[in-house]
Amino acid sequence: MLSTVEQRRLQLSKSTEAEKKANFGQFLTPESTATFMASLFPNGGGLCYLLDAGAGIGSLSAAFLDRWQKGGFDFQRVEVNAFELDRSLTEHLSKTLGKYSHQSNFLSNIYPEDFIHAAAESLTGNLFARPLVYYTHAILNPPYKKINSNSPHRLALRRVGIETVNLYSAFVALAIAQAAPGGQIVAIIPRSFCNGPYYRPFRDFMMKRVAIRHIHLFESRSKAFKDDEVLQENIIIRLERDGQQESVTISTSTDDSFADLVTHEHPFDRIVFPDDPERFIHVPTSLEKNVIELSQVIGCSLADLGLKVSTGPVVDFRLKEHLRDMPAESTVPLLYPAHVSSTGTTWPIQGMKKPNAIERNSETEKWLYPNGFYCVVRRFSSKEEKRRIVASVVEPGTFGKASLIGFENHLNLFHENKKGLPEFLARGLAVFLNTTAVDQLFRCFNGHTQVNATDLKLIRYPCRSVLVQLGEWATSQEILTQDLIDDKLRTLT
Repeated sequence: MLSTVEQRRLQLSKSTEAEKKANFGQFLTPESTATFMASLFPNGGGLCYLLDAGAGIGSLSAAFLDRWQKGGFDFQRVEVNAFELDRSLTEHLSKTLGKYSHQSNFLSNIYPEDFIHAAAESLTGNLFARPLVYYTHAILNPPYKKINSNSPHRLALRRVGIETVNLYSAFVALAIAQAAPGGQIVAIIPRSFCNGPYYRPFRDFMMKRVAIRHIHLFESRSKAFKDDEVLQENIIIRLERDGQQESVTISTSTDDSFADLVTHEHPFDRIVFPDDPERFIHVPTSLEKNVIELSQVIGCSLADLGLKVSTGPVVDFRLKEHLRDMPAESTVPLLYPAHVSSTGTTWPIQGMKKPNAIERNSETEKWLYPNGFYCVVRRFSSKEEKRRIVASVVEPGTFGKASLIGFENHLNLFHENKKGLPEFLARGLAVFLNTTAVDQLFRCFNGHTQVNATDLKLIRYPCRSVLVQLGEWATSQEILTQDLIDDKLRTLT
């Protein structure tokens, strides 16, 4: 039988308009997920100061308090500080917390105000701000919404040394800053902070202050908040303030029923690679090491190979006046993802919605590359594709006598100082990037369908001579199947 809180959540999820959910960036936590999150906290005694920021109707606090009532914690007293900006939810929140108010060793405070400003003011020691306690525990399902670079939120965060681009990472950073030594933080958040340059300052801030104890991954992208049709891939993470970093527990389940829960321990150097300056966070889902991890010949950076990878520089809406549907004497080829596939390059494409060419002139010249062999990777893969990384070879013969070509912004391209690659090197790169092993490693740190140039820089590659051999082998095959290239990769070990 569903609890009162869960019935209330389901009713609100159905009745709340999608636009309002998007404006607040908040999706209420299902009871099963809240109960699982509460179960991740280690047992504790003494006084508990619990933070629930972006509390919604109090589902997370209720799960934590239910565990306490059932003897799952040995706290002598619990005080909950719940922040919720949406006034339409605070009445429900009050009812949820009021269920526990009969206990003499329990106190709840509801703050219908902006958590970011309240926490930032407290941390800066503003004389007019209400000081917040240092929390022993925090349980969070923060809002998901981008923060503009000059917004009041961004400025408030900078005052306390936090640089981040989304409300969810801001909430977690402030919870870390407000945590007492040994404080435990459990949060369900998008996985996007695990990689990419925009979240690098947040990763640095986090890793200087906490140890990662547990990460839970939902294998289905849409099942964590299925009632709200949230397609963002989410993880649940437990952090310990000032903890000594040791091995990390990784658990997985298909959905929020947790019926097929699988748990493994992994050394921290499998989670954050020691030589990774970007500090990407990997979430391995198997104890077995990947073919690439086991290989003795796959360990080169792009710098070791003398190569670079860049995002296609032609941003079409900025150069709209120079784009042409079909090639003409004054134009050069312009490549979009639709032009490239595993079988090669098709150009031009008659009737394509996107242009096939760009004028060559003084305004466009700096965005163009010499015609040649290039390995390209689409920045966005479709949900139907089995691999996130889809690599192709651009062949110069496709473009006739064209001396220059343009790469649109939805392509990443590998190049040698803005020039093409030797043919077999380009083909070998494409074969390697299209292996299942590369895709598996990529999924360990990337939870969305976007592939950025920074992600491709972090991958380790075979040495240049091995890539050339792969390219030569590929050209000798009548047809390249997934099984064939995966089997070939195993011979490199």
